[in-house]
Amino acid sequence: MSELTQEPGPTTPAGVVIAGAGMAGVQTAVALREQGFRGPVTLIGAEPHQPYDRPPLSKAVLLGKAEGSAFDVDFESLGVELRLGLDVTGLRPGRRELDTAGGPVPYGVLVLATGAEPVRLPGTEGVPGVHLLRTLDDAERLRPVLAWQLDVVVVGAGWIGAEFATAAREAGCAVTVVEAADRPLAGALPAEVAAPMTAWYADSGASLRTRARVARVEPGAVVLDDGSRLPAGAVVVGVGARPATSWLAGSGIELGAHGEVVADDHLRTSVPDVYAVGDCASFPSGRYGERLLVHHWDNALQGPRTVAANIVGETPGPYDPVPYFWSEQFGRFVQYAGHHGAADAMVWRGDPAGPAWSVCWLREGRLAAVLAVGRPRDLAQGRRLIETGAALDPALLADPARPLKKAVV
Repeated sequence: MSELTQEPGPTTPAGVVIAGAGMAGVQTAVALREQGFRGPVTLIGAEPHQPYDRPPLSKAVLLGKAEGSAFDVDFESLGVELRLGLDVTGLRPGRRELDTAGGPVPYGVLVLATGAEPVRLPGTEGVPGVHLLRTLDDAERLRPVLAWQLDVVVVGAGWIGAEFATAAREAGCAVTVVEAADRPLAGALPAEVAAPMTAWYADSGASLRTRARVARVEPGAVVLDDGSRLPAGAVVVGVGARPATSWLAGSGIELGAHGEVVADDHLRTSVPDVYAVGDCASFPSGRYGERLLVHHWDNALQGPRTVAANIVGETPGPYDPVPYFWSEQFGRFVQYAGHHGAADAMVWRGDPAGPAWSVCWLREGRLAAVLAVGRPRDLAQGRRLIETGAALDPALLADPARPLKKAVV
């Protein structure tokens, strides 16, 4: 056992049990040890694989450039017990027991980190050739599709759909993306911001069909509601994800409108000694004045530090990060920081038809969010400006040659 776990520190009688072995769960275990927790830590994961990072699945793993993306964490030296290939099935707070497929697991403190699960396309259960891309097994099943250069239909032009289409085109597949909305990323970005991204598909050789709804999927074809048939050696569904919380029914844990665990500003749930972190939980943001449900990697990285600090008895400030994510698609590096929902002004920086541009959203003269395409400096400076709440001059902000930080007034 490492020196880290030998140091004096707080304990919890039955230890800490973490349900979920993705980024949020693993980082919670690591943060507990880093902050001096000496008690038992048990990490329970539904998949049989060593815990792994998800972003490489739609990139290097999918293209066969990497065999996996396991976290570089020595769980044995940290004194963290791994229980893998074990589904959680229920929670009984009164008995302080987590129900699993292998029987009940007692806990002193429980951390819910079960993440999100992909939304399935109705009517495709059991249809051969239909795929999701969420897990390592999903990526492994899709690698032959790219290696054999099959014709691919991607359902959904969101982040994951665009990233898979990018990889499939790189592998030489013919790719058609169908999207029910009138543009890509309709649920994530305003129409005028998403509009320039439509051209990226054609530039890469992919076909994008908007306002196209899937009527049914047959072996070898996708049939749209207008009667057209799209050849499909494989179908990849990327129509969203929902918090993986159905197993909490009847537990007394408060769930929100999207099925997520409702956490407070310290990531505590409605049940004592139960925390929630990552994709499965929402939290109140004082910065934005609303509850946020953030399905991105950075939230799963930052939240565990707050959870661990509370468990070891520290008094951290409210959890209120600036949301951040990135996407690599069609040869472009797209980054986003903040939350633009309540913005009252939008400022463009650069030509959206070009290779590099940004969009800034302001609220009462202060930066609320920034989207940067090929402009990482805009993102880095914008993220800091959101954190500090500095007032900006929109006229100065609109000059793409001027650093963002030089628009502060």
